[in-house]
Amino acid sequence: MAEDILAPMSGNIWKILVKEGDKVSRDDELIIMEAMKMEIPVVATIDGTVKTLLVKEGEPSEADSVLLILE
Repeated sequence: MAEDILAPMSGNIWKILVKEGDKVSRDDELIIMEAMKMEIPVVATIDGTVKTLLVKEGEPSEADSVLLILE
């Protein structure tokens, strides 16, 4: 079952901590976003494997947009 990981708020993708094919556990940090001069961690909602990364470092992202897909 695939799970979309969404941006919690609008901001910039500051750091991507995983790559496609990485195995992750629930609550692992996947991406660090920057918004309002704060770092916002985006965490895994399930145990799984990173199937698809849909963003790149430095890109802007809107709230609730899909950042990556876990499988």
